[in-house]
Amino acid sequence: MFTLSVCLIVKNEEKVLERVLKCAQKFADEIVVVDTGSTDKTKEIAQKFTSKIYDFAWCDDFSKARNFAFSKSTCDYNMWLDADDFIFEKDIKELKTFKTEEPNFDVAFLRYVTAFDEKYKPTFVFERERILKNDGSFLWVEPVHEVIVPHGVGVHKNIDIYHFKSDTPRGDRNLKIYENRLKLGENLSARAMFYYARELYYNAKYEKGIEEFLKFLARNDAWVENKIEATLNLSQCFLALGDKLNAKESLLKSFLFDRPRAEILCALANIFMDEKRYDLAEFYYLLALKCDFNVKKGGFVLVDFYDFVPSINLSVIYYNRGDFKNALKYHVRAKRLKPNHPSVKHNEKIFSNLR
Repeated sequence: MFTLSVCLIVKNEEKVLERVLKCAQKFADEIVVVDTGSTDKTKEIAQKFTSKIYDFAWCDDFSKARNFAFSKSTCDYNMWLDADDFIFEKDIKELKTFKTEEPNFDVAFLRYVTAFDEKYKPTFVFERERILKNDGSFLWVEPVHEVIVPHGVGVHKNIDIYHFKSDTPRGDRNLKIYENRLKLGENLSARAMFYYARELYYNAKYEKGIEEFLKFLARNDAWVENKIEATLNLSQCFLALGDKLNAKESLLKSFLFDRPRAEILCALANIFMDEKRYDLAEFYYLLALKCDFNVKKGGFVLVDFYDFVPSINLSVIYYNRGDFKNALKYHVRAKRLKPNHPSVKHNEKIFSNLR
């Protein structure tokens, strides 16, 4: 059995904070809230759940704020959450059970669900280092998209933490943090270079994004999962500029790093669909259906690309080809996965007329 401190850093989270703290109080032995400059009722809400509320002067560095939160913990292990996270009862129950186990691990990896359908079935999921031994050896690094480099004994638990994205536009806050550090002459780590390139892409700075993604992909010290994701983001930059050839070549580069991922294969197929090269689109969609995703590798997993996306598009391809038997086969498969999806409902009307 072990004790667990839940640590959060917050700023102006009055709309969502109570929701996550109601979850945390069901399994946490201690809740630590670090406020980085709220001007709303965030701290008042936090006081309903904990007396361990601290102020931290914001310095454009998420890692420093999270390390400060960890430093205030007194439990055996630290668990981090964001204010807009949520944990369903089944996973709270699993966390309670986990806490009764022998604490023979250093870091526990839990699933992070950052996108989901109307029934909360995950559509975008990956693992994060979530529960860490409170021995002073686990420190956050990187000012943005902060991370803890795992070490020691790791365990993987099928426990989901849901992230309900804010309605606030993404903005360029993260991009500005990177740009300010570059102006100061800082050399970005491989991971920071990857996320800097992504921020450029998110902010529609496609030419600069392409430049930075190519620099990142040339590094030998980059994590393979980030490299695979970079080829996808690089392709998206080229597509935004209307350059389909380089978009396809970027995706093909991912095959140099590991076995093909369904996200990559579907991205290739989508381009060929747009070009009306249906034989190639069919080939890559069928290949995507043969892929199995593994969240334990740590990479981003877009679940729909492993089944629903290729199924719905194969149905269209076969229908246009006049192969109604296979068209119906993949329609049924897509319908089983997402019966209320608009495309499925539209196709259902068409197939009903053919039966």
